[in-house]
Amino acid sequence: QVQLVESGGRLVLTGGSLRLSCALSGRTFSRYDMGWFRQAPGKEREFVAAINWGTLSTYYADSVKGRFTISRDAAGNTVYLRMNSLKPEDTAVYYCAAGKGSSTGSYNYWGQGTQVTVSS
Repeated sequence: QVQLVESGGRLVLTGGSLRLSCALSGRTFSRYDMGWFRQAPGKEREFVAAINWGTLSTYYADSVKGRFTISRDAAGNTVYLRMNSLKPEDTAVYYCAAGKGSSTGSYNYWGQGTQVTVSS
Protein backbone atom coordinates (compact mmCIF):
# COMPACT_ATOMS: atom_id res chain seq x y z
CA GLN A 1 0.00 0.00 0.00
CA VAL A 2 1.43 3.34 -1.06
CA GLN A 3 1.61 5.85 1.74
CA LEU A 4 2.74 9.45 1.85
CA VAL A 5 2.56 10.93 5.33
CA GLU A 6 3.28 14.61 5.90
CA SER A 7 4.36 16.14 9.17
CA GLY A 8 5.88 19.33 10.52
CA GLY A 9 3.11 21.83 10.00
CA ARG A 10 2.29 24.22 12.82
CA LEU A 11 1.64 27.84 13.74
CA VAL A 12 4.62 30.13 13.08
CA LEU A 13 5.16 33.89 13.09
CA THR A 14 5.80 35.93 9.96
CA GLY A 15 9.45 35.65 9.00
CA GLY A 16 9.84 32.30 10.69
CA SER A 17 10.93 28.96 9.28
CA LEU A 18 9.55 25.43 9.13
CA ARG A 19 10.61 22.12 7.69
CA LEU A 20 7.92 19.81 6.42
CA SER A 21 8.59 16.10 6.00
CA CYS A 22 6.91 13.50 3.84
CA ALA A 23 7.52 9.88 4.77
CA LEU A 24 7.21 7.49 1.82
CA SER A 25 6.37 3.79 1.82
CA GLY A 26 4.75 1.07 -0.24
CA ARG A 27 6.69 1.39 -3.49
CA THR A 28 9.74 2.89 -5.08
CA PHE A 29 9.40 6.39 -6.46
CA SER A 30 12.47 6.42 -8.68
CA ARG A 31 10.49 7.28 -11.82
CA TYR A 32 8.52 10.06 -10.23
CA ASP A 33 8.80 13.69 -9.36
CA MET A 34 8.00 14.32 -5.74
CA GLY A 35 6.01 17.47 -5.29
CA TRP A 36 4.65 19.75 -2.62
CA PHE A 37 1.33 21.47 -3.19
CA ARG A 38 -0.76 23.69 -0.96
CA GLN A 39 -4.37 24.68 -0.62
CA ALA A 40 -5.58 27.74 1.23
CA PRO A 41 -9.22 28.11 2.36
CA GLY A 42 -11.45 28.96 -0.57
CA LYS A 43 -8.68 28.51 -3.11
CA GLU A 44 -7.61 25.80 -5.50
CA ARG A 45 -4.72 23.52 -4.74
CA GLU A 46 -1.54 24.97 -6.18
CA PHE A 47 1.93 23.78 -7.01
CA VAL A 48 4.74 24.77 -4.64
CA ALA A 49 7.86 22.76 -5.52
CA ALA A 50 9.01 19.48 -7.00
CA ILE A 51 12.15 17.37 -7.23
CA ASN A 52 13.01 14.74 -9.79
CA TRP A 53 13.84 11.56 -7.95
CA GLY A 54 16.74 10.50 -10.15
CA THR A 55 18.37 13.75 -11.28
CA LEU A 56 17.53 15.76 -8.15
CA SER A 57 16.49 18.64 -10.40
CA THR A 58 14.18 21.02 -8.61
CA TYR A 59 11.61 23.58 -9.66
CA TYR A 60 9.49 26.04 -7.74
CA ALA A 61 6.49 28.27 -8.00
CA ASP A 62 7.50 31.89 -8.43
CA SER A 63 5.80 32.78 -5.15
CA VAL A 64 8.21 30.63 -3.13
CA LYS A 65 11.38 30.78 -5.20
CA GLY A 66 14.33 31.79 -3.06
CA ARG A 67 12.47 31.05 0.18
CA PHE A 68 11.57 27.36 -0.04
CA THR A 69 13.86 24.39 -0.72
CA ILE A 70 12.76 20.88 -1.62
CA SER A 71 15.05 17.92 -1.02
CA ARG A 72 15.02 14.20 -0.35
CA ASP A 73 17.14 11.98 1.82
CA ALA A 74 19.69 9.61 0.33
CA ALA A 75 17.80 6.52 1.45
CA GLY A 76 14.78 7.62 -0.51
CA ASN A 77 12.37 7.43 2.38
CA THR A 78 11.62 11.08 3.02
CA VAL A 79 11.04 14.27 1.07
CA TYR A 80 11.45 17.63 2.77
CA LEU A 81 10.28 21.17 2.21
CA ARG A 82 12.31 23.79 4.00
CA MET A 83 10.38 27.04 4.24
CA ASN A 84 12.09 30.29 5.24
CA SER A 85 10.88 33.88 5.49
CA LEU A 86 7.32 32.72 5.86
CA LYS A 87 4.48 35.10 5.06
CA PRO A 88 0.80 35.07 6.05
CA GLU A 89 -0.06 34.21 2.44
CA ASP A 90 1.85 30.93 2.86
CA THR A 91 -0.89 29.77 5.22
CA ALA A 92 -2.41 26.59 3.76
CA VAL A 93 -2.66 22.84 4.03
CA TYR A 94 0.51 21.45 2.45
CA TYR A 95 0.36 18.16 0.57
CA CYS A 96 3.10 15.82 -0.57
CA ALA A 97 2.51 13.98 -3.83
CA ALA A 98 4.16 11.68 -6.39
CA GLY A 99 3.74 12.26 -10.10
CA LYS A 100 5.21 14.47 -12.84
CA GLY A 101 5.59 18.15 -13.43
CA SER A 102 3.69 20.95 -11.73
CA SER A 103 0.07 20.15 -12.45
CA THR A 104 -2.10 18.59 -9.75
CA GLY A 105 -3.70 16.39 -12.40
CA SER A 106 -0.33 14.78 -13.14
CA TYR A 107 0.12 13.46 -9.62
CA ASN A 108 -1.14 10.00 -8.74
CA TYR A 109 -0.37 9.63 -5.07
CA TRP A 110 -1.18 12.12 -2.32
CA GLY A 111 -0.70 12.47 1.40
CA GLN A 112 -3.35 13.68 3.80
CA GLY A 113 -1.81 17.13 4.28
CA THR A 114 -0.33 19.13 7.12
CA GLN A 115 -1.54 22.56 8.24
CA VAL A 116 0.83 25.52 8.12
CA THR A 117 -0.42 28.76 9.66
CA VAL A 118 1.66 31.93 9.45
CA SER A 119 0.54 34.61 11.86
CA SER A 120 1.37 38.27 11.60
